[in-house]
Amino acid sequence: MRYFPKMLAAGLLIGGAALYAGAACGEDGWITLLDTGKKGDWDEVGKANWEMKEGVLTADKLEGEDLAYLVSRDAYKDFQIHAEFWVDDEANSGIFIRCEQPQSIGGKTCYEVNIFDKRPDPTYGTGAIVNTAKVDPMPKAGGKWNTFEITAQGPHLVVVLNGQKTVDVQDSGHLGAGPIALQYGSGVVKFRKVEIKPL
Repeated sequence: MRYFPKMLAAGLLIGGAALYAGAACGEDGWITLLDTGKKGDWDEVGKANWEMKEGVLTADKLEGEDLAYLVSRDAYKDFQIHAEFWVDDEANSGIFIRCEQPQSIGGKTCYEVNIFDKRPDPTYGTGAIVNTAKVDPMPKAGGKWNTFEITAQGPHLVVVLNGQKTVDVQDSGHLGAGPIALQYGSGVVKFRKVEIKPL
């Protein structure tokens, strides 16, 4: 009988962990980082006028010279992302993944899944991973709601924009776990849902 308290304590710990995981992830494993009811918890690098407006996280102005990012507080290594966004034709945005330096977000420290219809070199414009995977022809995202499905599993990276695969590449530049980041660079940028599912 002397082992019973230890067994009971272990059972309570396991049960508590399962309850916590269920609350954090949901039954299907998806974690909601942002939706129409909440902005979520993000760290800011740079400053933009991010604001929840009618259930949509919106920015249309930088509050400084540097590009602005909302950076997740948790790190992710292998995962799927589902993101719904709207941009105007002038927008420069993107979703950065596996960021190695959370205080220094950029194409050299993360993979940058680009949203930039008017990028001077469209090779790495909307739907591409900058400096890693080109897109041809480049799809347009401006003026409508769009859906990104991004999968990162080891060196295998896949990007699907509005049901069209734009990237399917093997690359070992950033293999470690890191936060994801939402970028504001210019124009009007809106996000109404961002979910991630660890693999």
